[in-house]
Amino acid sequence: MLFTADFHAPHGLSNPHVQTLLPQLMPRASLRSETELINLPDGDFVELSWALPAPPDPHAPICIIFHGLASSVRSPRIRALLSSVTRMGWRAVLMHFRGCGKVPHRGPRTYHAGETADAYWVISQLARRYPNALKIAIGVSLGGNMLLKLAGEQGGDGLDLAGAIAICPPLDLAASADALNIGFARVYQRHMLARLRHRLTSLEPSQSSPVELANSRHRRLDTFWAWDNEITAPLNGFESATDYYQRASAGRWLDRIELPTLVLHAEDDPFMPRQMFTRLPTPSTCVRVEIAEHGGHVGFVERRGGLLRSWLARRVSEQLKAWSCVPSLTALDRSMPRA
Repeated sequence: MLFTADFHAPHGLSNPHVQTLLPQLMPRASLRSETELINLPDGDFVELSWALPAPPDPHAPICIIFHGLASSVRSPRIRALLSSVTRMGWRAVLMHFRGCGKVPHRGPRTYHAGETADAYWVISQLARRYPNALKIAIGVSLGGNMLLKLAGEQGGDGLDLAGAIAICPPLDLAASADALNIGFARVYQRHMLARLRHRLTSLEPSQSSPVELANSRHRRLDTFWAWDNEITAPLNGFESATDYYQRASAGRWLDRIELPTLVLHAEDDPFMPRQMFTRLPTPSTCVRVEIAEHGGHVGFVERRGGLLRSWLARRVSEQLKAWSCVPSLTALDRSMPRA
């Protein structure tokens, strides 16, 4: 179901690009973390960043966060979420997608917006380690698309999660690739492609790889359509960028999600077309979509107590508290609580 978010941009700060860039300019949240490597079934690994201090109680609730494209624990947005969750007394952990942590990963595969197997494996490992802890997952941007696709694939009982929160997920990847090639959004596209090129050089060469990793032609791939067609698709078994976008976009799963889910979206998000949800299936009754008029892409900076603060961190904290208070309810009953 679609609802109006209660976010209100401060006077003079409603421009979508201002909102998108403001979190980069605000003071970074204080955060200590420790690193853990979790081996994957195919011989590669993912890197976890556990926020400190961790609660001593093994039953303390856990928040698992999945970052966006070319992001990491160093992102101000991710640090703000981890810090906010830790202050609530929760155990907070960020799963870095392959190659996004401090340690170069082993295989020639990359991560992508529809790669759900690694997240599923990590959640299953945490379920074994903390069987009695309430668990909530948060996905930011690309991580949000991945999380919603995972929730749709696994059904209501397929994941040891009590709920999921997706922040600005690009639910129609083809439409997002188009939007990022218009006007000022090209600046974001250029920045993210530069980071992807840098990370491509850290991949281990393989005779079986369909992509020549050390290739100067990669610098001429200046749009996501070109990059995903020449790099993402062949590295991950897709026929083309079109095939990748169709199969990896989570929008087509919205009406099949059985897990209590909150989606936060801004109508002016420069990474996506306006009125994006009009082209997608009607969300299931377990999915609450909150849409703000302003907010940019993972921006949502508000003025509170005379200071600029993250509305996202506040809204996420509200939802975590709401879900943690009703752990015994069914998925359908827990889909709508609001603190």
